[in-house]
Amino acid sequence: MDSYRVLLEGGEGEIVEKKSRFIATVRSCGTEEEAVRFIEEMKKKYWDASHNCSAFVIGKRGELTRCSDDGEPSGTAGRPMLEVLLGEEIRNIVVVVTRYFGGTLLGTGGLVRAYTQAVKEGLCHCKIGVMRHGYEIRISTDYNGIGRILYLLGQRGIEPVESSYGEEATLLLHIPAGEVERLSRDVAEAVCGRAQFEKGKEIYYIDKESDDR
Repeated sequence: MDSYRVLLEGGEGEIVEKKSRFIATVRSCGTEEEAVRFIEEMKKKYWDASHNCSAFVIGKRGELTRCSDDGEPSGTAGRPMLEVLLGEEIRNIVVVVTRYFGGTLLGTGGLVRAYTQAVKEGLCHCKIGVMRHGYEIRISTDYNGIGRILYLLGQRGIEPVESSYGEEATLLLHIPAGEVERLSRDVAEAVCGRAQFEKGKEIYYIDKESDDR
């Protein structure tokens, strides 16, 4: 799997529908146990709420999913919430939508729309990034060539993870798997072969260009 979306920073959003308040709290989670603990934490925090509905997705491919209507009519809360997370293709994420009943029944369609919109509003206050499959790359060259290489990387939107300057300049990069061979060729051309390009271990890394939603 080349990449998947992950939560970098959780958040909270709220909507009001016919005087009912829907508060969405979003957090990251790596295991089902973490997700369950967070759900219980929200139930304790909002102990006086009408409902604390929840959904979570765990695993690179979304192998583990769970959702709960927490007393709302079946299929009107947890499942629509889960569908938002799956549609956004975000992994290792849990959301709890807390409802304070406002006195007016919303009906099946109204509940589905409200819980769906609440999750979307919660995600608007989160930071989301991309976990990419790639390799550690180490590039070493002389001081005549480092400027050209940094210019090339800048054009590609690649920022070195580490850099060191001793007898020669050395850069450590995280590169998507599908771009390694092309970058190797381009670096060699940029400095007429006066660079060492070492392909290191296979990794998953977070793209620093996050999605501020």
